[in-house]
Amino acid sequence: MSDKIPIKMLHDRVLVELDTEAGERRSSGGIVIPATAAMGAQRLAWARVVAVGPHARAVEQGDRVLFGPEDKAEVEVQGETYVVMRERDVHAVAAERVGDQATGLYL
Repeated sequence: MSDKIPIKMLHDRVLVELDTEAGERRSSGGIVIPATAAMGAQRLAWARVVAVGPHARAVEQGDRVLFGPEDKAEVEVQGETYVVMRERDVHAVAAERVGDQATGLYL
């Protein structure tokens, strides 16, 4: 796609694209919960990493990351909405390469 603008993140910044299935959810009883429903507790979200800065150490482009979407900076680039955050705001990384490490959470 030649009309896409290349993006280079700086420092430890991470640019992510929210997962499309992060919208509505279904409860264990089969009730559909819309994305706009207010939750009492903070709900974390999964996203795909689009770009990382040179000082990000644990996150790579293409990883899926878990983070708290509240209070994060959103940016729109050519009609697509992305979230910009620091690497320290990422709670977990899901990628094939992390399976080689001795500790971690299996999802």
